Amino acid sequence: MNNIELQKKVNAAMRTLIKENGFASPAEVLIAVGVLSKKDYENWRFGRVPYLEKVCKINLSKLSTINHEIRAYATRANLKASWTAYMKWGNKKGQRKARLQFSKSGDEKIERFYATHYVSASAAQQAKERKEHAERSHNSECNNSRAASGNACDAIPLRNVDESTEGGW
Repeated sequence: MNNIELQKKVNAAMRTLIKENGFASPAEVLIAVGVLSKKDYENWRFGRVPYLEKVCKINLSKLSTINHEIRAYATRANLKASWTAYMKWGNKKGQRKARLQFSKSGDEKIERFYATHYVSASAAQQAKERKEHAERSHNSECNNSRAASGNACDAIPLRNVDESTEGGW
């Protein structure tokens, strides 16, 4: 596959992922363009593969082209960059989760490129509105609980939906 074909596939993948999910990640794009199988991705997520690039079916130059085109598309589409921590799946209870590596070199800049998700402005706004709605509901629940019992709120505290989590935003 030449670079022009690769760019077209990356752009189509980004467009589809953003439309379907409201965001796109480099790993999802790699799967969508056919250079990473879902099985190999899952093996990497479970820590069976030392770094993601090892199981990609193209060379590092082409992977660099894909990452560049993802960032270029994100800039053109005015997508918000959101770094995400990729942690190993399947850790036993009480065991500390290990951060996964994307590149053979482990270079911080390359790792950051792979771990950045690109979020549409509308999806980011919807997430913000969901968070605000949840906080209002939580506060209302706490106020009702205090009024009824006179005690501090027993409701479960909310998790920040903007926090990076295991491969999701």
